Amino acid sequence: MTTPHHPPLVVMMGVSGSGKTTVGAALAQRLRVPFADADDFHPPENIAKMAAGTPLDDEDRGPWLRTIAAWLAEHAATGGVASCSALKRAYRDILTQAAPGTVFIHLHGDRDVLAARVAGRPGHFMPAALIDSQFATLEPLQHDEIGQTLDVAQPVDTLVEESLDVLAKKGASLA
Repeated sequence: MTTPHHPPLVVMMGVSGSGKTTVGAALAQRLRVPFADADDFHPPENIAKMAAGTPLDDEDRGPWLRTIAAWLAEHAATGGVASCSALKRAYRDILTQAAPGTVFIHLHGDRDVLAARVAGRPGHFMPAALIDSQFATLEPLQHDEIGQTLDVAQPVDTLVEESLDVLAKKGASLA
């Protein structure tokens, strides 16, 4: 019996500065599926809070996560890639409840490297000062979650290729 193939639903996860948007958009292009940047789903209150240097709490993230979950569910038949920090298991559970089979690609790297990346982004609302709070909140993928952790020290093209390998192993249709 063969595993049924389906268009992939992917969440590029990790702390700010890990390359979720860059790698996610490149992966979506390779897969020829839609891409969504979770930053675009934040309400103005969340953006203002982060821009002021205050980390979001679970109450802030709830509606935002449900909006991303709805986007994933809407793309279950056609596939899609979304960038989303998805820092806690509970957050990832919200996404997979709406879109079962979602594959999480955790882009992980050195704290100082990621802080430097965030500090070097002109005009982005997320200050480098919040990196530590994100690392403190981060819960790595668990053995029963679908996904894999990749090292952000790799070039974008390598991360896309590694992501495609993960998806192929998980039974996603890449044609």
